[in-house]
Amino acid sequence: MTLLKRRILVRLSIALAIMIFLASAYIWVVMHWSYSSGERAGYIQKFSKKGWLCKTWEGDISMVVLPGSTSEKFAFTVSDEAVAEKINQTIGKRVALSYEQHRGLPSSCFGETEYFVSEVKLIE
Repeated sequence: MTLLKRRILVRLSIALAIMIFLASAYIWVVMHWSYSSGERAGYIQKFSKKGWLCKTWEGDISMVVLPGSTSEKFAFTVSDEAVAEKINQTIGKRVALSYEQHRGLPSSCFGETEYFVSEVKLIE
């Protein structure tokens, strides 16, 4: 291999390593730094593990403000298996979900929504 080809190969390898590092750093920041956080209360309507390649827990909570009024649905994602198990045990019961919003995720492999539930509490 000539000296010129080696230099080009080294520069391409360095550029590729830098791009991989920057993409990894971006994903890490987006996943660990929340845009907003809060709590939603209502009844779990749907909860399932979805995806072709990347399986994530996805669900909907129906929030009823006043009896007889139209309910609002809140779609969410769960990445922690322990939290997913708690939600599976409370389907159909009134719960409060604590969540964090992570904007700018590059694909649906991390979840179909940008709202990630971190805790579930049963409301009596």
